Amino acid sequence: MPVLPSPASEAVAHARWAALRRGLWLLPLLASLLFVIGVLAWAYRADLAEREDRRTTLIADALSSEAQLQGMLGAEMAHVQDLARQLPRRARSAEGLLASPDVSEGLRRLWLSVTWLDDKNRILAHVPDQNALAGLLPGELADGPGLSAHLTQAMGVESLVVRYSPTLLLRRGIPWWLAHKYDMQLIDSSEQVIASLDQTPLRTDSPGRESYMVSVGGNMPGAFLELSLREAPPPFWRTLPLVLMGGFLGLMLVATQLLRRQVQRISRTEAAWRTEAAWRQAMEDSALVGLRARDAEGRILYVNRTFCSMVGLSAEQLVGLQPPMPYWPPDALDEVMLRHKRNLEGRAPRDGYEALWCHQDGRSLNVMVFESPLIDARGQQTGWMGSIIDITARKRLEERERHQAEAMAQQSRLTTLGEVASALAHQLNQPLTVIMGYNAGLQRMLLDAGYDNQAVLHALAQQGDQAAEAGRIVRRIREFLTRRAPQREACDLGAVARRAAALLQRDLQAADVQLQWALAPGLPLVFADPILLEQVLINLLRNAVDAIRSQVPTDRPEATGLGSIRITAQPSGQRFVRLDVEDSGPGLQGRTVKHLSAPFYSTKSDGMGMGLAICRSVIEVHHGGMDAGNSSLGGAGFSFTLPVFDAQLHEASLAEEDARASLESEGRT
Repeated sequence: MPVLPSPASEAVAHARWAALRRGLWLLPLLASLLFVIGVLAWAYRADLAEREDRRTTLIADALSSEAQLQGMLGAEMAHVQDLARQLPRRARSAEGLLASPDVSEGLRRLWLSVTWLDDKNRILAHVPDQNALAGLLPGELADGPGLSAHLTQAMGVESLVVRYSPTLLLRRGIPWWLAHKYDMQLIDSSEQVIASLDQTPLRTDSPGRESYMVSVGGNMPGAFLELSLREAPPPFWRTLPLVLMGGFLGLMLVATQLLRRQVQRISRTEAAWRTEAAWRQAMEDSALVGLRARDAEGRILYVNRTFCSMVGLSAEQLVGLQPPMPYWPPDALDEVMLRHKRNLEGRAPRDGYEALWCHQDGRSLNVMVFESPLIDARGQQTGWMGSIIDITARKRLEERERHQAEAMAQQSRLTTLGEVASALAHQLNQPLTVIMGYNAGLQRMLLDAGYDNQAVLHALAQQGDQAAEAGRIVRRIREFLTRRAPQREACDLGAVARRAAALLQRDLQAADVQLQWALAPGLPLVFADPILLEQVLINLLRNAVDAIRSQVPTDRPEATGLGSIRITAQPSGQRFVRLDVEDSGPGLQGRTVKHLSAPFYSTKSDGMGMGLAICRSVIEVHHGGMDAGNSSLGGAGFSFTLPVFDAQLHEASLAEEDARASLESEGRT
């Protein structure tokens, strides 16, 4: 007789089949994932191979371009040698040089100038003459040759120097198809751009673009030719096959989700009878929501375990209690009682309301309460069922995030302002340099012409000094904004204050403000950056002048004799020097230095609120302190302290910095 399976084995087999059937919906998704992983691996290997081919081609093109440049330089050197052999038979003059066809052809081809030097390197002849031979220059160099290189040929004790344009050499020596494919430029060992195919004055880092650099050598020692791809190839994950794979995977996810929904529907049908039995237990063991049932009078009928943990009281202590409840805040019982009566009348918000409760240990907690009618088996409302969620952590997180957002916004504004100021300082360097160049040239021209008007010459000299001072100020401000260390030195604080006052002399005279000095004799030197200190004092003096001007009646703008400013400097202990700037203006009106130096806070209608903030930062960078208070003149008084210069400590600091730099250099080696 055949052996029949036992009921126990049938149940086990049925359970295994049910478990397998519940997981069948995962098989299509797993197969799709394996297929997509395979395609990704293939695409990655193909991308690596393509990248290697691209690198090989780049190196070959760089070597080929370098060979072509060397060929052109060799040809030019041959022309120079031919010219050197002809020169001894020609007159030692510009006309003699121009009589040679090699000179005329070289100037039209690549050369910028030809210079004939004697045994003492004195110029015997030089071409071209810019007035007579400007037409011989190549068209690409009509606006100025930029950087240049030289070819030198000895002629016994004499020598011949030919200056040529590396930019023109690069443009004429590189084929057009390579120039269309690559960004090419000649750079020296310090990575300064000598010549470039594009009108780019400086090297720019282009992340994602491949490049290769080869040494030119030969007639251009120390020069390198750098080739960079003009267009960075897209990463392999952005190619069309992978986009299609992404779409395919998305479709498979949708199909898998539909299949999973069908399987879940079948599973819910099988587990329906378990749901009804476990519903009550799940309600009581809920760990997220507190449940509270009350009758029509507000008496507590039922609380779950989460509610008891929330308020710190047991179910036995809570059930049967009537208002007021022990978890209500003692200082707001009237308000809570009024809301409790409104809720019992059915006027509780449908989307819930926030409430402040108290734990048994005294700490406060924020809760979200949702009220719904409690219906009995006959369909009649017998009370209210409340769902309570503890949102204390969420409220604290929201408050912390709000503070963080405000701090980040403030920091972003400070960073943006610093970047703008740094950019302005960088851009101002160029016009200041041009002003100084024109000033020096004008002074030289006047002196060469025998001009002896000392007033004009003195004014030009003062103008040059002021432009140089402005350049130093811009450079120091830029270094300070880019978080570089100040250039500290031993300086006389009184002399710095007098220089700052001299720069504002016109403003003081226009406002009819009297400047008083009270500098202690024998004031010790301080260890600080004099340029930054000068800007701090200029800001404090200008603020004092503006404060005094603000007292002028609007109907009497011509009023004079507004007030006075006093500058006091004296030792503060043995290690610091203190400087005070006091005015007779309206005063601080209770504001502190912390309030006044807050970023973007200003008492002026047209102020940016950064002056005192930067001043305070400068003083603190110098290990000093800044303070503000009332002045004996009746207005405001600002003061700061700076450390006294100590020669021994300064020498020890320099030695430590040298040792650190040496260690870092050895580490890099």
